[in-house]
Amino acid sequence: MTRSRRSLHLSCGVILAAALMLAGCGTDDDDPDAPDPTPTVSSEAPSTTAPTTMTGVYYVVDTRTGVRLARELRDVAEDRAPEAAVAAMIEGAVDPDYATTWNPATEVLDVSEESGGITVDLSDDARTANVGSEGAARMVQQLVYTVTEALDEDAGVTLLIEGEPAGELWGVVSWDEPVGRADPLDVRVLVQIDSPQEGLVTSSPLRIEGEAAVFEATLGWRVLDADGQEVQAGFTTTEEGQTFAPFAFPVELEPGTYSVEITEDDPSGGEGGTPMTDTRTVIIE
Repeated sequence: MTRSRRSLHLSCGVILAAALMLAGCGTDDDDPDAPDPTPTVSSEAPSTTAPTTMTGVYYVVDTRTGVRLARELRDVAEDRAPEAAVAAMIEGAVDPDYATTWNPATEVLDVSEESGGITVDLSDDARTANVGSEGAARMVQQLVYTVTEALDEDAGVTLLIEGEPAGELWGVVSWDEPVGRADPLDVRVLVQIDSPQEGLVTSSPLRIEGEAAVFEATLGWRVLDADGQEVQAGFTTTEEGQTFAPFAFPVELEPGTYSVEITEDDPSGGEGGTPMTDTRTVIIE
């Protein structure tokens, strides 16, 4: 980066040597009427912010049907979106309801895409995880869903550890060939809030958006205040024609801190287990 400096030029009939400038001609430091010296001004250009993009990063949650994937939209550097997304997956979610069982010491060494396939190279720390067979299977899909969302949802994913094929992992699975996305109905939580993001500070009306795969396209929602008291509730519907269909609706709220919750409609009356839910905490100014 090139830096420019403004030099102070003093004239006293002739150009004086630096040593004489302090002693003689020029502004008298004891003169109260003397003007302040001209300040040095830096012309260094302000730093620019690198472009970013929003991508889905997947974590795990416990549900009535076992461990499933939940998505959190994250703002990542556009020029390294796949690497940044995988790093965010390993680091953990902003939403405290979401978890990850990847070893936090794991480093993302490289992510590359070629001929419809994606290769992820992780450090050896990725081999350490305390999970059973179900948890291990979800860890595989957690990585697959995250990196394919950043690049190509139809691509198969190959995992390398320190540049070598991953092979056996965590004592319960083997990753020897490209793995694609499993059926979302089998691995994703069935109700998902994408917006607002956790901890958002915004104004009313609050727009709630996401995806869901629910009975008769009907989705329940409610808003709780900071004391856990319900302040609003209702139902909305998802769009038709997709496995995971989008939904969106606005809610008018007074200033305060709230928890927004969406939930499956439960035609079984509880016989099918606790309905899947998703929540976000927001602040309305």
